[in-house]
Amino acid sequence: MRDVRIIKLCYLLALCFLFLVSCGKKADENKPISEVKAEAEKMDLEELRSMALKYKDAIFARQDDIAQITAELKKIPIAKMLGEEAKGLKSDVENLSESLSSLKERFGIYYDKIKAKGGDLSDLKL
Repeated sequence: MRDVRIIKLCYLLALCFLFLVSCGKKADENKPISEVKAEAEKMDLEELRSMALKYKDAIFARQDDIAQITAELKKIPIAKMLGEEAKGLKSDVENLSESLSSLKERFGIYYDKIKAKGGDLSDLKL
């Protein structure tokens, strides 16, 4: 049962990685903020929207990943919450949460730039 969960988790993380890698200009959570700001300054509204939507999609995907792992954690009996499986899942949630924060911070840069230029923000709500 534990091996199945680990395989599912690895599969899920691999899918997320492939999703992020497959984008041309992609939602990069590791790109320095200064670089994101500099690129956003040079973009027109269409490019800004495109990047904001990519970040929005990545944010929702990361939230889904966290929800799935959290559901797995809830299935673990309280007596085993200090075990290796629970520790691994908790670590995964922490890492994904940090990633989510990074994505949201970068999304905010594009969002704010669109707002400053008077662009439509209706489909960019998180």
